[in-house]
Amino acid sequence: MNTRELGNTGIIVSELGLGCMSIGTEEHHAEAILNAALDEGITYFDTADLYNFGVNEQLIGKTLRSVRDQVVIASKAGNRWTDSKDSWTWDPSKAHIKEAAKQSLKRLGTDYIDLYQLHGGTLDDPIDETIEAFEELKEEGFIRTYGISSIRPTVINQYVKRSSISSVMMQYSILDRRPEIQVLPILAENGVSVVARGPIAFGLLSANWREKLSKAAKKGLNWYDEAELTSILTTLERDRPSERTLNGLAFRYVLHYPAAGAVVAGASSIEQLKENARAVRETALTEEEYKWIQDTVKIANYDAHRL
Repeated sequence: MNTRELGNTGIIVSELGLGCMSIGTEEHHAEAILNAALDEGITYFDTADLYNFGVNEQLIGKTLRSVRDQVVIASKAGNRWTDSKDSWTWDPSKAHIKEAAKQSLKRLGTDYIDLYQLHGGTLDDPIDETIEAFEELKEEGFIRTYGISSIRPTVINQYVKRSSISSVMMQYSILDRRPEIQVLPILAENGVSVVARGPIAFGLLSANWREKLSKAAKKGLNWYDEAELTSILTTLERDRPSERTLNGLAFRYVLHYPAAGAVVAGASSIEQLKENARAVRETALTEEEYKWIQDTVKIANYDAHRL
């Protein structure tokens, strides 16, 4: 599998990262998916302290321990489970970020986290204090670099201007091109990588999109109605180059952008993971293919829903 540099850090990641939230909590099942990812050449594994109350980090740490120096582990912090464990609160304070990092390191069973990310963010946060926490963790050797996981352009812009983040994780796909006008240009200008999540848009950019159609709007694509989605997906499926799959178009489209560092996709089964890996391995888009996709799915289709 091809690899790319994360920002200007010298950290090399596979073009496809595994979003580990979907691997479950059954140990043998999770291990099987993680090992299958390694077999496919995936070296980038994304988790968070929030996932399964930390069990996700424990499973990743145990399974990847023997190949720790060959993989990139990314985790996140900023959310705190309540005592009742039925909800969480937002805490971007320096004290919480630094303590959360230490707890993640214990669960992962490692001395360092390659990429540590703020798991959200608002303009009301003590941003400079939050940045200071990440910078200190980096200086202390607990993390190699840091980033932010956010869909808020205003927040992302503040971190690009005020910190040395190397990546931003955000939702980005053919069906959600908002980042192209809201965020991606400033990332490219500042050498910050985009780590795209949701590249196949809740399964719509795959062969079984008709089965997913009725639920798509409820899952975060509410700028489209069902008729619009049907028209777009029919066109993409019908007119795509014969050697390309629909999910191959989806992954390669996201990776075509100059600031793209990786796409992170979840997989709850080995079969799903292999399908994602095959899609990423399709050849890079030509400029003609890229433009055809943009002409087919225009940002203006949902521009009114952006602000």
